Amino acid sequence: MRNQHGFTLIEVMIAVAIIGILASIAIPQYADYVTRSRLVEAQSKLSDTRVRLEQFFVNNRTYLGFTCTQAAAANENFSIACTTQTASTFTITATGSNKMTGFSFTLDDLNQKTSAITASGWSDPSPNNCWVSKKPNLC
Repeated sequence: MRNQHGFTLIEVMIAVAIIGILASIAIPQYADYVTRSRLVEAQSKLSDTRVRLEQFFVNNRTYLGFTCTQAAAANENFSIACTTQTASTFTITATGSNKMTGFSFTLDDLNQKTSAITASGWSDPSPNNCWVSKKPNLC
């Protein structure tokens, strides 16, 4: 009788099947975690712009004249724009681009936050008074 070295075909097939099952669970979960990490970019940009707007208001007693349009750079996923800007009010919008298309967040002078999401597998929170941070619609 000879000594056997290596694995049989059945053993290799079982190992491949186990790896396939684990990958089918792990890859979608990983994609969700990456998307969630990109949402923080929009929220931090909105918060930063709000602080700069408030500082501008303290200095000038008006929000008019503040330039808040900020296009997304090549490595960024959200662009910022002031959709409403009067002497005493503002609304800032972060709109997703690149891999974050379908996500939009707003923030106004009263610190009211809203989400508008059309991306596949995601939905708006109910009630819509916060920024979505993870699936299905949790803030």
